[in-house]
Amino acid sequence: MRIPSNKIKDIVQFFRNELQGLYDENEIKSFVNIVMEEYTGLNLTQLLLSGDKTVSESVMLKIKFAINDLKIYKPVQYILGKTIFYELEIKVNPSVLIPRPETEELVHWIISDYKDLKKPIDIIDIGFGSGCIPIILKKNLKQSKVYGIDISKDALKIAKLNALNNQTEVEFKIIDILDREKWTQLPQFDIIVSNPPYVCESEKEAMHANVLEYEPHLALFVDNDMPLIFYSAIADFALEKLKPNSSLYFEINEGFAFQTLELLKIKGFSNCEVKKDMQGKDRMIKAVNQLTVNS
Repeated sequence: MRIPSNKIKDIVQFFRNELQGLYDENEIKSFVNIVMEEYTGLNLTQLLLSGDKTVSESVMLKIKFAINDLKIYKPVQYILGKTIFYELEIKVNPSVLIPRPETEELVHWIISDYKDLKKPIDIIDIGFGSGCIPIILKKNLKQSKVYGIDISKDALKIAKLNALNNQTEVEFKIIDILDREKWTQLPQFDIIVSNPPYVCESEKEAMHANVLEYEPHLALFVDNDMPLIFYSAIADFALEKLKPNSSLYFEINEGFAFQTLELLKIKGFSNCEVKKDMQGKDRMIKAVNQLTVNS
């Protein structure tokens, strides 16, 4: 089908009609607002007041391409190549996960815990992806030196771009956290944070197509028989690299909150705290290392 005209009101109506039955009304409204503002520069109020305003053929084509992508469930963040995370623009593409609201909550927890600290601190994010976590931490905890490690060279490219665009200095490295021999390349830390892969293969059937077909499986999934493989390795890394009385923060699979908590306690962490996200789900854990750092 063709868009009836290049008037805003006709484009918006066409947009809504094309997505009917594919998404609920709130999602459709959100997609219309996001895409139209990106390509026309008009916010929701301006769109409502500009129904008879016309747009160029090139803008219409961009909108039509976006609609076609949405019809095959491509995430709108990948369509536009960016998202907003903790009030900063973060570039994204299918080589990195789209940052989630619960990850914003995890970052906010860390910032709240350390915002009044004046001394320099060292922070590492394990599995940096788009770089959103280390960039926000550096932006808000200016006294910190921030590192990030990941195994994806494609992720490294976009993380470096995001750090540059947001004028933040983060030291990114390509390191597989499961390769313990590489741990010697890293210093001691005051904060270790990670949002590692934690979705079991068995959970795929319950996931939406926009996640399953477009987001990187390497950053999402773990084997059913090893759901805590990354948590165990990162906890061991923390026992070696976390300074005494310093903190480890995880985003977690709500279905394994108890098991993750017990894992950390068994390894010797204290003051372990599970935190719920805004949806009331167990999605974050903080643990303190009170052991002497291994030499």
